[in-house]
Amino acid sequence: MTSYIVRKASPEKIRADVVVVGLVDDAGTPRVAPGGEAVASAYGKSFGPLLATLGARGKTGEVLKVSTGGTLKSPLLVLVGLGSAERVDTATVRAAAGAAARVMSNVSSVALALPAADAEHVRAVLEGYRLGSYAYTRYKSAPDAETASEVIVLSDAAKTKAVAETVEAVDPVLRAVSLVRDWVNTPPGDLTPPAFADAVGAAVKDSKTKLKLTVLDEKTLEAGGYGGILGVGRGSDSPPRLVELTYSPRGAKAHLALVGKGITYDSGGLSIKPGGSMATMKMDMAGAASVVAATIAIAELGLPIKVTTLAPMAENMISGRATRPGDVLKMYGGKTVEVLNTDAEGRLILADALVKVAESKPDLIVDVATLTGACIVALGDRIAGLMGNDEELLSDLEAAAQRAGERVWPLPIPAEMTEKVRGNSLVADLAQHNAERWGGTLYAAAFLQEFAAGQRWAHLDIAGPAYNEKKPYGHIPTGGTGHSVATLVELARSLV
Repeated sequence: MTSYIVRKASPEKIRADVVVVGLVDDAGTPRVAPGGEAVASAYGKSFGPLLATLGARGKTGEVLKVSTGGTLKSPLLVLVGLGSAERVDTATVRAAAGAAARVMSNVSSVALALPAADAEHVRAVLEGYRLGSYAYTRYKSAPDAETASEVIVLSDAAKTKAVAETVEAVDPVLRAVSLVRDWVNTPPGDLTPPAFADAVGAAVKDSKTKLKLTVLDEKTLEAGGYGGILGVGRGSDSPPRLVELTYSPRGAKAHLALVGKGITYDSGGLSIKPGGSMATMKMDMAGAASVVAATIAIAELGLPIKVTTLAPMAENMISGRATRPGDVLKMYGGKTVEVLNTDAEGRLILADALVKVAESKPDLIVDVATLTGACIVALGDRIAGLMGNDEELLSDLEAAAQRAGERVWPLPIPAEMTEKVRGNSLVADLAQHNAERWGGTLYAAAFLQEFAAGQRWAHLDIAGPAYNEKKPYGHIPTGGTGHSVATLVELARSLV
């Protein structure tokens, strides 16, 4: 168990196994970042030649280790790059702290002398280091690697009320992000819809909050007319579920509704995916994991807003029972949808949940989903697409994402996409899929908009940033990232 402490102390005098200092790139020359000046002073004129010997440049992601030889009280100095000296902000600090965390081994104490002059930068250091330390080891036969028992964030603002409040508030969010990462990284055979619903129940119980949990099984879904969820899940031996969480504090100042896509594994159904595209499809439930974990964090923080969260869960598999291209599903609420591609299944389960959650008359609805590969083509694998029907809500979500250190980019829902959704089927009210290759993300959002019941609604397509298939960077590990949890909590805070 690692303890995290914020302390006012000088980095050259603190007795820790490792002291971490930032470097910035100042027009091609590396220099120490704010927070580490005392370390540079301790080395004196030899600091510049030391950096030159190490080949330091101060570039983002750079991490260098050097024995201090008694120059500092700490035996090991770690230098981490923050990038351009002109752009040192909370995002670069968070990334640098995460990069430093990944190189720690066999140490019991770490002191972080990174830019932390105020509460927001202290928060960035804490978030970066804790999230950068994340490792998923459930299925490893070797013992877990030891982590530092004490991590000290050095800050002159350590004793301020703002920092104390920040330290207290950051813990529920970081635990929520790690929970999402754990769920997303779990093999799909061990996180079927029933197992996922049970895992949510266990997490709610562990949170010791006043969250109300309701789970609808396949029989209840059938009786309730949830045609989208049932249509996607009918090909699997693991039946679907609909999980509902409700947080209703006294004096709630707003009502936030969250919906998350919970496809625990996506084979593509009868419109089967290529083999190479299936290996990471355990991550297709990241949206559901994110909204559930964010709701738990909001409840643990005691924010005075009501939250209604729906997580539809299904496994998209192939069998003689599977939905066929050309089938028509009757969705919750009565609209009919012609299924034209069974690999566009996420929007079907979200549609049911959107109509259901709209019945609670929330002030705003946000859905989160690993929805379209087209969004990755458009924005890459680190940025989420942001769409919706209310400009003020979209602006608020974008601002929340910026505060949270998560990247989103607004995209439109053009009128022609709505026309296609309504006109592309000859036999049903709506067409679930567009045969044209272009604009797939926009079409999917236009489809979801049909089920938002005219209420204030926003859609986050996290197909890219929900899962990192490449090497770690900043505070982001390989595998599940937990993207959007912090953004949703920030949005909730803005409603208070």
